[in-house]
Amino acid sequence: MTAPVDLAAALRPQLPSPLQEIDDEAFARRGVRLLLKRDDLIHPDLPGNKWRKLEPNLRAAAAAGDHALLTFGGAYSNHLRATAAAGRLLGFATIGVVRGDELADAPLNPSLARCAADGMRLHFIDRGRYRRKDDPEVLAALHDRFGAFRLIPEGGSNALAARGCVALGEELRGVAGTVAVACGTGGTLAGLAAGLGEDGHAIGIPVLKGGRPHFLQEAVERLQQAAFGGPRGSWRLDDRFHCGGYARRTPELDAFADAFEQRHRLPLERSYVAKLLYGLTSLAEEGAFPRGSTVAAVVTGAP
Repeated sequence: MTAPVDLAAALRPQLPSPLQEIDDEAFARRGVRLLLKRDDLIHPDLPGNKWRKLEPNLRAAAAAGDHALLTFGGAYSNHLRATAAAGRLLGFATIGVVRGDELADAPLNPSLARCAADGMRLHFIDRGRYRRKDDPEVLAALHDRFGAFRLIPEGGSNALAARGCVALGEELRGVAGTVAVACGTGGTLAGLAAGLGEDGHAIGIPVLKGGRPHFLQEAVERLQQAAFGGPRGSWRLDDRFHCGGYARRTPELDAFADAFEQRHRLPLERSYVAKLLYGLTSLAEEGAFPRGSTVAAVVTGAP
């Protein structure tokens, strides 16, 4: 394994990511300016928060001389796809542990097929065992099966990832008073809020239906503790817009996304970005943002 430690030089990401102003009636009639932070344009294979969260983990793996990366995700995980692409581009072997052993005998969906095409070894485990993926017993069994590897958690969210997302907040300091991002595992929100500091407020829009109350709140708090030694920045969660859970959609969400795409000629990724903008539009209509304020939405992935 000879991957360079200077991953930015190797992969040439577009940083800082561009800002795009959107003239949308739902915001304009309330005197609110809407910006899109186009993190989806950072890198074609590692877009959005995937670059920001994976880059410090990849840099640490390269510096340590690790040869293989193992991570977790569902059948449509963007994180698995980004990790597989990083392995192809940088010479790491990659292993993806996929939730749902019933998928092992089914044809690969396009997302998992892309992972396999990028060289990722796919390993399917049942959902009960997947929920215990952090248990020493489960990890020991994976080491027995695959040998040595660097573990990257589900969604890429760990202390390194949270620190990697600080730059996102720093790029938006003084640009928008409120910055919103869709949340799966909380790593992006943890770093975004820290990067904004006292100059802004971050809103997380969860895209998963929580198994118990406040699970994502606790996850963000743990990540900030691990990354920064304690709470950082001003942030909150609004969990009204998950539309039933990850990759779930409702007729209302689809109608909103279709109309937004038609108005602005901008395709929306439906699992994260559409829910984010649906939530922000609802908040604007509720009067959540003061007249004259600027709101930025982080576009974390492409369709």
